Amino acid sequence: MEGIKIIAKNKRASYEYQLLEQIEAGMVLQGTEVKSLRAGKVILADSYVSIQGSAGKKEAFIYNLKIPPYEFGTYDNHAETRTRKLLLNREEIDKCERAIREKGLTIVATSIYFKKSRIKLQLALARGKKLHDKRESMKEKDVKKKLQRKDYE
Repeated sequence: MEGIKIIAKNKRASYEYQLLEQIEAGMVLQGTEVKSLRAGKVILADSYVSIQGSAGKKEAFIYNLKIPPYEFGTYDNHAETRTRKLLLNREEIDKCERAIREKGLTIVATSIYFKKSRIKLQLALARGKKLHDKRESMKEKDVKKKLQRKDYE
């Protein structure tokens, strides 16, 4: 896609979860966090999204998103795993909350990227996989690798 530069992907998310629906969200960040992201430093592996607030004012937050401190930052550098607010509209927040409450789904971060000059986070409504599902995923991945190797030989 045009104007998109991927910073990091959460490969573990597709292994651990069955990804059902994708959502794009913005984030409220500090300056040193943006500089650290421009350097490509971020860990999405254990991050998750939670929706908080009362009926009138609900907000989405991401936890355990690790953006290491900016190496040239001063005393005003950010905390590595601070809670960050997500920028979603009301319909998206309500839809996510219904999916969590009624269907027992979770929201995981699948990738983080620059879209034009903005930093966006790709979220997915996901259902946890059972052990046998994970085994099937690994088998499919192995078959794809073998077929790809045969094409090059």
